[in-house]
Amino acid sequence: MTVAKLKSPGHYGDGGGLWLQVGDKGAKSWIFRFTLRGKSRAMGLGSANTFSLAEAREKALACRKLCAEGIDPIEARKTQRQDAALEAAQAMTFRECAVAYIDAHRAGWRNAKHAAQWTTTLETYAYPHFGDRPVAAVDTDLVVRAIGPIWARKPETASRVRGRIESILDWGTTRGFRRSENPARWRGRLENLLPKRSRVQKVKHHAALPFAEVPSFLKALEFQPGVASHALAFTILTAARTGETLGATWSEFDLDARIWNVPASRMKAGVEHRIPLTESALMVLRRMAEIREGDFVFPGGRRERPLSNMSMLVLLRRMQRGDLTVHGFRSSFRDWAAEHTDFPREVVAAALAHAIESKVERAYRRSDLFAKRRELMEVWANYCAVFCHE
Repeated sequence: MTVAKLKSPGHYGDGGGLWLQVGDKGAKSWIFRFTLRGKSRAMGLGSANTFSLAEAREKALACRKLCAEGIDPIEARKTQRQDAALEAAQAMTFRECAVAYIDAHRAGWRNAKHAAQWTTTLETYAYPHFGDRPVAAVDTDLVVRAIGPIWARKPETASRVRGRIESILDWGTTRGFRRSENPARWRGRLENLLPKRSRVQKVKHHAALPFAEVPSFLKALEFQPGVASHALAFTILTAARTGETLGATWSEFDLDARIWNVPASRMKAGVEHRIPLTESALMVLRRMAEIREGDFVFPGGRRERPLSNMSMLVLLRRMQRGDLTVHGFRSSFRDWAAEHTDFPREVVAAALAHAIESKVERAYRRSDLFAKRRELMEVWANYCAVFCHE
């Protein structure tokens, strides 16, 4: 075959499955055609400008030998390239994979604090054991070394670290940096080595005030000066979370419609939440409107900053109720609704902005049960009695 003289587009055979392919624009490349297990395939061997006829024949010979052994040369080359890529990836450490994973997912996380938590827990528990090891070398033993010592002592933290390690290793596998099964996976792996969380974790509930004492507590709260007392009363009357109250801005409120629209970015479940406002809650807002400073409803000591996270806890301690937590008042509300009313469980859950665990129920629940929740909150406000600073 005289390769240089062939100009017309087409395929020219050299024998033994080797063909020269000439394209419409004159480009030339080598092809090996073969049939294996009744299936015909064609495999590219490279450009004729790069490989000579002699070199192409050597490649074709190597392919014929593989076929004679029942090995598909295309699959064999694919495996060879994967091995080469994996070998090159040996320099990719777990720490580097973790940084890349966090950077790739940062935009999808709700706030910078989440990314910082990932970094902090990995630096504390994972990196000391295998942060600088190749990600491909991380095995079950190393994972257990990292989370085993805190599995019983800090089960919540240990579970989060395990999940984060698992996600990073899965990312590394998808990127081709490792091949073996994920050693941080719980089912079928670590469940055989570590006890279930339910057997080692002691459930610690937020300290809650018995709902029968809430009205008298709100009455006592009337005599407490400062913005924190209004914020706490508003939190109790709306059954909101601490962060939702502290971050509330005037732009979120439709006072004429008596609705507080909490944006998805400030909700734990990442879904916008409408809260019906009772007259008691509106009275708190009117009082705060009288001393309005900026856009935050409950301003802190610094200009254009909300009340601090500790402000309401400090207030509880000042009232000699350090045994309580702000979040615990949500439990008081839930217990009251369950024992003192006939409102359905899903209405109470919606009032607390609890995420719907069931995917099926989530798919069919299109309403936020707002009308029923308004009725519930009116009954709650009547039970609590009006909170008002004269």
